[in-house]
Amino acid sequence: MRRAKFCIQLFLLFLVVSFFPAQFSGQGTQTAPSPLWSANHPVDWWFAFKFNAETFPRPTTSVPACMFGGTPGGTRKYTRIGQSYVAASSEHAALAKGPGYLGDSLADPVGATFDEVYNGDLSYIVWNDQFYRSPVLACEGSSAVECGAKWGHSKGMLAWNDDGNGFILQVTTPSWPGAGNSANPRAGDGNSLGCVNDDDVDLSQGFFALKLTKDDLLKVLAALQTEGAVTDPSNPQIAKIGGPQEAKDAAAKLGSPNTTSTFTQATLSSGVQVIAKAGGLAAPPWQFVSAVLGKVPLRVATFWQGALIYSTPGRTKPDCWPTALQSLSPGTVQIVKTGIWDGTTIGLTGTSQKDASGNSLGANHAKIGVSTGSGSPLTIFADMNQDGAISPVGKLTCSSSQNARGGLFFVVENEDLHKSVTALLTGKYAPSKAPAATRTAGTTSAATH
Repeated sequence: MRRAKFCIQLFLLFLVVSFFPAQFSGQGTQTAPSPLWSANHPVDWWFAFKFNAETFPRPTTSVPACMFGGTPGGTRKYTRIGQSYVAASSEHAALAKGPGYLGDSLADPVGATFDEVYNGDLSYIVWNDQFYRSPVLACEGSSAVECGAKWGHSKGMLAWNDDGNGFILQVTTPSWPGAGNSANPRAGDGNSLGCVNDDDVDLSQGFFALKLTKDDLLKVLAALQTEGAVTDPSNPQIAKIGGPQEAKDAAAKLGSPNTTSTFTQATLSSGVQVIAKAGGLAAPPWQFVSAVLGKVPLRVATFWQGALIYSTPGRTKPDCWPTALQSLSPGTVQIVKTGIWDGTTIGLTGTSQKDASGNSLGANHAKIGVSTGSGSPLTIFADMNQDGAISPVGKLTCSSSQNARGGLFFVVENEDLHKSVTALLTGKYAPSKAPAATRTAGTTSAATH
């Protein structure tokens, strides 16, 4: 009788362990959050490129949904709205035209992924050097509307559960997102693409989301500290800090510029690399990335405007090359001016250009790079512009513009993704030297988008 009872107990225990394995494995019980391709469709990563309003405009009869707050076109009533997009994911790594309009519903990756946090119960922290005083941050003076030199130029959101599993959403949009959860909605501005007071949907923009383990989360938090992410962990509008104690401690350290001449490089569990540049590391941003990756030649599209850094060969180190990088050398860095999608030429600089027929090509604010050599097929998603100085000349110094800003770079090795992003960035590119007048006078003015 006892033996029969013992056998029954073992059988019942077997059933419990089979149906609830996480309870007995030492792992957390929560379902790990993931980037969403659409509602209830998790993926390991996705990338979306939103076209500018001049080349792929949203019809004037179609109004942004503003499902996270705001009014269509913002209070400035932008009439040119570009939310058409192409996207790729871990399930289909080649770029393809996406349905609907980006950030407009739960059927697109930005809308679905942001909704997971905004209308969920995850811990989060949001950073953006251009909140435009919504919320007000300590780094903004009485007249300033954004945080300047030495601070990180990155923008995005990190979200995680009680076990420390989560994802990062890197964006290039000034002023979006400006609140992380509906419990503390944004005051003073909108919180949806197409519904904020900045020109986010006029220019092209880039968005990258990546699934993170607890160890990955800690590495990304460390990278955010290195680059000097502009945030405030004590402000509930942009931060809700919970989960493992290590994550709480790391998040609490955010919100200060990093004026040291440092950088970090880490490989995440997905194989994706994250590189962080401190604001005190005064170096041309994309030459820095090329050097850290082992002299990899790059083709780069950014908000190229102001203190322009032109295409550079990889034969010598720039004059603006800090001591911390002396053991490294950059490869060739080529600046893309135009790209192409579905037979349409698009502008890939910070100023709208015209094609041979006089049509406007629009402007770009995404920051994307691809490797161009015979090595690994690398695609880089970032938040730094190729603006600053290679050498001191005129009014330019090695600390001009983005040379002295912090930033993040996520490096993905995937052949299909690389092939399709390379095709998107195919077009005219900048020469290796600025026009003579520019080289002589120099400039320190540069839009900080």
